[in-house]
Amino acid sequence: MGKLFEAFANIFRIPDLRKRVLFALAMLAVYRLGSFVPTPGINIVKWDEFFTRTQGSIFGFFDLFAGGNIRRLSIFALGIMPYITSSIILQLLTVVVPTLEKLQKEGELGRRKITQWTRYLTVGLGIAQSFGIAIGLESMQDQIVINPGIGFVLLTILSLTTGTAFIMWLGEQITERGIGNGMSLIIFTGIVVGIRTPSVTCTSTCL
Repeated sequence: MGKLFEAFANIFRIPDLRKRVLFALAMLAVYRLGSFVPTPGINIVKWDEFFTRTQGSIFGFFDLFAGGNIRRLSIFALGIMPYITSSIILQLLTVVVPTLEKLQKEGELGRRKITQWTRYLTVGLGIAQSFGIAIGLESMQDQIVINPGIGFVLLTILSLTTGTAFIMWLGEQITERGIGNGMSLIIFTGIVVGIRTPSVTCTSTCL
């Protein structure tokens, strides 16, 4: 245990490593702050009531990995999933598409090109998913959407897609200027903060 604390203390003794750790923590703090910004046009009280009723469903499962962003229906509600999906799609395509396979073998330049395409595909998936979410929210009977219409749909697409793009940017910044894989750290942070400690109600029988 002593060696563990010593290794942790050494992080702050090395200027470059300390700078990287603090930068990563700062980016993760920005991510957490953004998760409390609600999607415009949503009645948060009505949504919270709906989510509470369906907490045991798939919504609760995804919310665990999203760090509570789905429960709050924040601008980060899509999370990093569009980026992960895009990465998987492009990795699979490299097997069947000769152009991508060639790029993968070109070294750093090829990887940068694939990364650029991953970003574009992430934005495209974000637009498609946020459109589906907007339509789904409007179809609910709980009056979750304050003013349904094309304005709400466009605003939701803009908000959620921008949120996903920003998370992707944060992850890349952590990877380049922080420590570890930025996307993995964001996912880990979401899981950690998404864990809720069950409350225990103590009655006279507990005594």
